Amino acid sequence: MTGVRIVLFDLDDTLFAHRAAVSEGIMLHLDAADGAYEALSRGDSALLWDALEEEHYHSYLAGRLDFAGQRRARAHDFAAAHGVRLDESTATRFFDDYFLQYRASWQLHADALPCLDELARRLPGVRFGLITNGDPVFQGEKIRRVGLDGRFEHVIASGSLGFTKPDPRIFEHACALYGVAADAAVYVGDRLRTDAIGAATAGLTGIWLDREGASATAAVPDADRAEADRLGVLRIETLAELPPLLA
Repeated sequence: MTGVRIVLFDLDDTLFAHRAAVSEGIMLHLDAADGAYEALSRGDSALLWDALEEEHYHSYLAGRLDFAGQRRARAHDFAAAHGVRLDESTATRFFDDYFLQYRASWQLHADALPCLDELARRLPGVRFGLITNGDPVFQGEKIRRVGLDGRFEHVIASGSLGFTKPDPRIFEHACALYGVAADAAVYVGDRLRTDAIGAATAGLTGIWLDREGASATAAVPDADRAEADRLGVLRIETLAELPPLLA
């Protein structure tokens, strides 16, 4: 590849190990709950918590719930599946207690900082940025806590714009901030449609970070595979593959 001037990244599960922190956080929270949530196995509880995040966080992104509301809804539905009823106040407290454990588990993926350093070495003058779906204050706290502060020229959070990935406007907005044409920019993210296809639709080079090997399973719809092929989406399994690919 030639002419790459801007490398843009997704945050959660691309650089920041979000899923690992979620799993660790809910297990620690259940350990402190004195047996109140034993209707499901620990494994099923972790899967449920993860699925409820997908459901309710996307309701927030779509504007159906506010940021605090999606947290309460997640806690309420999780408790209900265990036969526990939470009102608005106790749902807030449940999530706040969980969040302390989740926050204590924050860390980067091991390949994140080495990738940024190697890109800077191989591509002198390259500029970095983040595009993330979420609340700018919350995402900013993550960035600071895991040592990414100062690594990116711009951090674009959907919560401050009113539109979310994969809407092409968020990628176009990023290119405008950097003053570059879309074909000089690369976007790397762990979700095929939301990240890689969304970026490629806007004219950027979309790169799918397939950490979980989803491409080898039926988890990826055939329509997404076909669209990714048509748009020239590239696929990597670790961030260590990115610098040689771009250089």
